[in-house]
Amino acid sequence: MDILKREIARRVFAYELSRSNYATAESGERSPKYILTPTGVKCNRVFMVGVLLEKEEVSPDSNFWRIRVSDPTGVITGFVGRYQPEALESLLEIEPPEIVSIVAKLNLFQGETRNFLSIRPESINISDRKNRDFWVIETAKRTLERVKRMKEDGEDDIKLALDIYNPNPKEYLEIVRKAVEAVREEAEAFAKGEEVEAKAEPVGVIEEVETEETEEELKDKVEKEKVEELKLDSFEFDEFEFEEEEWDLSDILDEE
Repeated sequence: MDILKREIARRVFAYELSRSNYATAESGERSPKYILTPTGVKCNRVFMVGVLLEKEEVSPDSNFWRIRVSDPTGVITGFVGRYQPEALESLLEIEPPEIVSIVAKLNLFQGETRNFLSIRPESINISDRKNRDFWVIETAKRTLERVKRMKEDGEDDIKLALDIYNPNPKEYLEIVRKAVEAVREEAEAFAKGEEVEAKAEPVGVIEEVETEETEEELKDKVEKEKVEELKLDSFEFDEFEFEEEEWDLSDILDEE
């Protein structure tokens, strides 16, 4: 009896996913289907961390929900129903907007005039800004790695993506840059917000002077920690150390 191997959950930005419209499959009756993206990665499943913008039941009492999830590059639509019981149970407990982590399969609807890609979540979990920022940085690395491979010969998936999509590498470099910049700006704004909140309750004159000095030091520390944690001040697009191995992240997402 053949044992089906669980597919790796890839990291791909919403911008690229929303432009992916080519399905492929390996030979074999039970072989999984893949979506080929413009930068040349074949995806059966994806791992995302973004903001759940909205959820809407498609029709009353259908228990079939449409969701929209955003990352710094765009928005992707998904559908959750009774065939995804774990994801559905979690979704019903979450009120948008909320940062969530999602492991999902991809579904490509092929119409007469256009194709439409959506996600079908297997699991949805409440996450936080730190995990979202880490996901953005890691996804940026993977995207840049694929863009670099476009200039090389040899990989069939890359060649096929170039033939189908004719992607502009500069377009995806700019998307990566904007995503990382958005994370950096939010981290800086968050650090400044902590400073303002800390100064909202003044005390006595002498104590106030001492407290302001402490808060200023705290502000600098927090800001440095936020930026260094994300390694954004020294973010150089040409100096990435890419990791070759892709990880199946479903095992660390509190799945039963």
